[in-house]
Amino acid sequence: MATSPALSDAAAVADALLETLHALATELHRAPPARVLTLDSSLERDFGFDSLGRVELVLRVERRFGVRLSEHLLATAETPRDVLRAVLVPTAAAAPVASVERHQYAAVESVHAQVGTVEGEPSGATTLVEVLAWHRDRHADRRHLFLLDDQGCRETLTYGELWAGASRVARGLRALGVGAGQAVAIMLPTSRDYFLAFAGILLAGGIPVPLYPPLRLAQIEDHLRRQTTILNNAQAVLLITVSEAQRVGRLLKAQVGTLHDVLTVEEISADGEETVPRARGGEIALLQYTSGSTGVPKGVILTHANLLANIRAMGQAVRAHSGDVMVSWLPLYHDMGLIGAWLGSLYYAAPLVVMSPLTFLARPERWLRAIHDYRGTISAGPNFAFELCVRKIDDAALAGLDLSSWRLAVNGAEPISPDTMTRFTERFSRCGFRRGSMAPVYGLAESSVGLAFPPLGREPIIDRVAREAFAVTGRAEPAAADDRTALRFVACGQPLPGHQIRIVDDAGREVAEREVGRVEFAGPSTTSGYYRNADATRALFHGEWLDSGDFGYMAEGDVYLTGRAKEVIIRAGRNLYPYELEEAIGAVPGVRKGCVAAFGATDLATGTERLVVAAETRETDPARIEALRATIHHLAMDLLHTAPDEIVLAPPHTVLKTSSGKIRRAACRELYERGALGAVRRAVWVQFARMTLSGLAARSRRAVHDLIRALYAGYAWTVFGAGISAAWACALLLPSPAWRRRAVGALARSFFGLAGIPIRVRRPLIDAVQRPLIDAVQRAEGVSTAAYRCRSTGGPVIFAANHASYLDAVVLSAVLPPGGGFVAKRELAGAAIARVFLRRLGAVFVERVDPKRSAEDARRLVDAVHGGRSLVVFPEGTFGRAPGLRPFRMGAFIVAAETGTPVVPVSIRGTRSILRDGSWFPRRGAISVAIGEPLRPKATDWAA
Repeated sequence: MATSPALSDAAAVADALLETLHALATELHRAPPARVLTLDSSLERDFGFDSLGRVELVLRVERRFGVRLSEHLLATAETPRDVLRAVLVPTAAAAPVASVERHQYAAVESVHAQVGTVEGEPSGATTLVEVLAWHRDRHADRRHLFLLDDQGCRETLTYGELWAGASRVARGLRALGVGAGQAVAIMLPTSRDYFLAFAGILLAGGIPVPLYPPLRLAQIEDHLRRQTTILNNAQAVLLITVSEAQRVGRLLKAQVGTLHDVLTVEEISADGEETVPRARGGEIALLQYTSGSTGVPKGVILTHANLLANIRAMGQAVRAHSGDVMVSWLPLYHDMGLIGAWLGSLYYAAPLVVMSPLTFLARPERWLRAIHDYRGTISAGPNFAFELCVRKIDDAALAGLDLSSWRLAVNGAEPISPDTMTRFTERFSRCGFRRGSMAPVYGLAESSVGLAFPPLGREPIIDRVAREAFAVTGRAEPAAADDRTALRFVACGQPLPGHQIRIVDDAGREVAEREVGRVEFAGPSTTSGYYRNADATRALFHGEWLDSGDFGYMAEGDVYLTGRAKEVIIRAGRNLYPYELEEAIGAVPGVRKGCVAAFGATDLATGTERLVVAAETRETDPARIEALRATIHHLAMDLLHTAPDEIVLAPPHTVLKTSSGKIRRAACRELYERGALGAVRRAVWVQFARMTLSGLAARSRRAVHDLIRALYAGYAWTVFGAGISAAWACALLLPSPAWRRRAVGALARSFFGLAGIPIRVRRPLIDAVQRPLIDAVQRAEGVSTAAYRCRSTGGPVIFAANHASYLDAVVLSAVLPPGGGFVAKRELAGAAIARVFLRRLGAVFVERVDPKRSAEDARRLVDAVHGGRSLVVFPEGTFGRAPGLRPFRMGAFIVAAETGTPVVPVSIRGTRSILRDGSWFPRRGAISVAIGEPLRPKATDWAA
């Protein structure tokens, strides 16, 4: 801690405070403030301190002057004089109100001991209201919410109290004329009232529209004016807010034609008869608007069915249950806090410990301390939250901290930094945090909230990619171990159960594994579109697939995000859109109109994104340039409510554009991160030539790449056509099934060789004593591993393989011994060409739907095995385009148990990427086949 002047010397303290603030502003924005600042300058407009800047401000002031400031200072301080007053006269801690329990983050009784666990879940519920009613009917007294305030006081809310309070709100809304399907906006802080208001709107049949509240009450008027676009789009009939906002809020009625009134929860609530819920599963349960500023608001339509599908899929992925304890500081206007934390905990009857986002920002250690105190098991945050904990929590605050109960630390909602995850794990491992608890995920409001989660307990995977290959070919080729220039991307998990992700090129064709393209998704959680915004909805959908607006690639079933097609800036969990800001700055005298770029750049210091503004100007006078910088700073504050982290004023022709005049924000960001934005002023013709050549080169590479892919697809089909014709001839002309299968196997191996698709057969782990003997026999007799495995069993075997593509049968024909016949679905027997070909190869057809015929076919399989024939089975029955195993059909295993036949597991990898379900466009790739040890049944019954 720096030496500070005595607090009794107010003038010296004021000077030291201004010095501290000036240094912080210079550091954050990489330039000193545009003018001399005083005690009465605005912390926001003049110093440029947003919410994260204020957090750093409080920490530095506390360290400089050796005081502890109230976290209310983050929300109330407008000028350095307000901070000075808090330093000179520290605010006494507020006394707790009588209706809550004093907690002060001391050790508390286990939440499990207080509430116990619940048997079952509301699996039959079709609406969120039915979920709440299910819990009310079974355990009305069970404590659902533990609300912590900034003084460490705790208030609880049971399921019965939530239902009763929500019913009073619903009765009041109906008395006010709120009808089914009408939107009601909520602008409340994290509090008891928020939960009652949201549930009450649902009970009344309305549609909740969460709005983010202003950080500071002094900003209410300006903040509400910003919300008029959302209120108009949603056609909100009522706004529920705090009493301080009512006077200004009522002024909105003139600007929002549908808005009837602005009321508090207390004013709305009414007693009366029991509320009869109106909600239906297919009806809208929520309009989720972006948390950002500027641009046309887009309200994501989410029905009860969407939300429940997502909650259940996420719950299945993380194995959520009532024994979990969730801890959250996330804003309730954000889908991660509202759906992921609250509605998820509501469904699974897992107690939710919730605090204000301001509490976390002021004291990040309180988040971790709440996990310690309440033995939290699941808690989430955006990347910047984990970085804030690493950088802003003193070692002294870690004393006695135990995070061993934290089994799932969900990291999402903004770009995930590999360094942040590593630093957080390393620092807090001393407190019991496990590396496998960190779970980088992928989600977006258009998929309710969650889309991809990693396997539970898996340590984060960081993919190192060769930079040059990535830039030139768009391929995420693994980098060499000693490559110091490698790019790093985080595996964000695999699609949730019932959901799918694919990567497509500019033409909408699905690309191969490790090839970068646009991320599209589908599933039961997906929105039907944007509320009253047909143009944006049309742009969102590509057939049944939705465009995420992100770039990425797939590898080993995981999705890796590499960038954004939508040019949204994500700063501290808020989405900021550049268009309106660029237009406003372009209108400033001295700035070249249409030559402004606003973009986000990675900030390693905070774990979030920096807001950078680049603007062209012909001004060279330093005073005029500083005046322009100040004007741009104030414009950004007015429009975005946050200051740019850096303003780059550069000479003409610095901001890059496309040939049609559109701003190339991604290219500007790349120049900025290389330190080259505005650094060199080249002649116009040189810049034009460079841009033209660069564009031609990129387009040429894409064209050549597409041509190569198309030529390869045509070549592969030509080779396959020739091979299948030869296979047909062999099947018809050769006299015995064994000869036919050998010929088909040889043709299959020839096809893969000519197509440039290598097949690597991996041997199983075999006892070191047996391995040399097997090698010797194989060398002497020229038999494959699979053939030796079959021979060593002394009879027939059942090969059980996973199923990912139409290529799987061809692959198995190429690598398995010729003595076995495929078990095929009976539908193929109805196709004359397939029936003749398969029967000539000894295939056995089975029924998959009709139980009676299925039992008869099972007897035929038993007879075949008794007759000495091996079988090749796909227990999944069929395949889909999504990775992962489907549920097994048990017929092959029943036959194995009844006949005492060994089962040889076979794992095929790579075929799905080469030829996916629903696509006839083959791609180059590699295939691996793992043939396992025979598994012998120990009995002949169902248990075996």
